[in-house]
Amino acid sequence: MSATERAEMAISAHDRTGAAAGYRPGRTLRLGVELRRQFKRRRTLGVFVAMVALPLILIAALKLGASAEAQANGRVNLVDVATASGLNFTLFVLFAATSFFLVVVFALFFGDTVASEAQWGSLRYALATPIPRLRLLRQKWYAALVLSVSALVTVTVVSVVAGGIAFGFGDVQTPVGLSIPQGSGLLRLAGIVGYLAVHLLVVGTLAIWLSTVTDAPLAAVGGAIFTMFVFAILDQVEQLGSLRDWFPTAGEFAWTDLLQTPVDSADLFRGVVQSLVYAALFTALAFRHFARRDVTS
Repeated sequence: MSATERAEMAISAHDRTGAAAGYRPGRTLRLGVELRRQFKRRRTLGVFVAMVALPLILIAALKLGASAEAQANGRVNLVDVATASGLNFTLFVLFAATSFFLVVVFALFFGDTVASEAQWGSLRYALATPIPRLRLLRQKWYAALVLSVSALVTVTVVSVVAGGIAFGFGDVQTPVGLSIPQGSGLLRLAGIVGYLAVHLLVVGTLAIWLSTVTDAPLAAVGGAIFTMFVFAILDQVEQLGSLRDWFPTAGEFAWTDLLQTPVDSADLFRGVVQSLVYAALFTALAFRHFARRDVTS
């Protein structure tokens, strides 16, 4: 078959479907294009600046807060362990940032992605390009995931480097007095970052679901953060018993089990599975609602 015949067949196929010649749905809104758009936004730059600044601020606070009385205190507490080495400082940063700071970051990147476009009025034009609805949401989901995980990795890497310079590149000293060699500590730190990325997907996917429901980015981001805070508060109510184990915040600090010797993986496994189930549920709800949403009004 000649090239002319193939071209005529392609034109005929496009005529039957109503699509313009050369149109390929799979080539619309490529991930690299969406990532470049998101990286140019001020909120993205602001988040990454904050990721770099947070460890530096905590180092300054620990340095300024050090005193002779604190050094003479024989009781091992979180601050004492934080200054034992760069890896210890990194663990302290992640522990301090898990409940609020990282929750806000994931909620911001996921929750702002669709609602902001709807608020600006550019969402309808993106769909008119035309970009298939489900592909558009999928690409934005991927971009939000890349940005969120990159922010998590950024704060971790900066903490390791800055903490190592400030407190030394030594072994990990656990709160119970055990020591973990530096090589093993780095591997466990990688596992902690991976666990946090999976766990924080819950708030991220909840935010993107809310982002498909409302045109107000603040409502989507704030709604996801507020929901997680409510569950975190309810998790402190002991009268709820085993019901608390099913909350999306239940495995928030299960990653601390990686600091045990030997590692207790029961809560880690449960936390990963439970987080993936919640993330899959919220993602399915987001795609279901976005597929039916009226974006012309």
